[in-house]
Amino acid sequence: MPRGRPRGFDREAALRQAMEVFWLRGFDNASLSELTNAMGLRPPSLYAAFGSKEALFKEAVELYVRTQGDGIWNEVPEAASAREGIARMLRATACAYTRGAEPRGCMIVLSAPQMQGTSPEVSEELRRRRAENVAVLERRLDRAVAEGEIPPETDCRSVASYFATVQHGMSIQARDGASREELLAIADCAMAGWDRLAGRTSETGAGQGEETRST
Repeated sequence: MPRGRPRGFDREAALRQAMEVFWLRGFDNASLSELTNAMGLRPPSLYAAFGSKEALFKEAVELYVRTQGDGIWNEVPEAASAREGIARMLRATACAYTRGAEPRGCMIVLSAPQMQGTSPEVSEELRRRRAENVAVLERRLDRAVAEGEIPPETDCRSVASYFATVQHGMSIQARDGASREELLAIADCAMAGWDRLAGRTSETGAGQGEETRST
């Protein structure tokens, strides 16, 4: 057992407690005393086990992705269509963000430091993870273009960024107490604009309808 680590130390359980603190307080606001009290460790034991607050936070984020955040983003590439995948992602988001006794939103969004926060390293790590999620959406939209689901002129990057932004907003709403039903309604509203976002404008649809009626 490494020096400074208490007897009977359960690393996974301690990490889960740290995740809860970071999720609630954010990286900057989570104090060392809050972390050690929640984890049942003294400061030397925390550093012996995890190395630094930044390293502890990164491990806590990994735990969050494996547990609380699991199942949201794999809905996107696995669905039969891009539209279905994005709709399922938003609905899975609404369920995940309201899973516990209190809606809490996404740890990756809510625990981010301020722009001039204490750790540029942590800010960059979370920025990278958010960018990866946008990339998941963009790749699925590119595939939708290749498969003929959406027109080739679709701005896949902008559409991906839009839906990622909706998801971030759902996280803020969840933190502020929105119910699952309210978040599902937000998801439905976002998907109501799919045809226009994906390049199939209402004007085109109207024109096609008029042409059909005149024949």
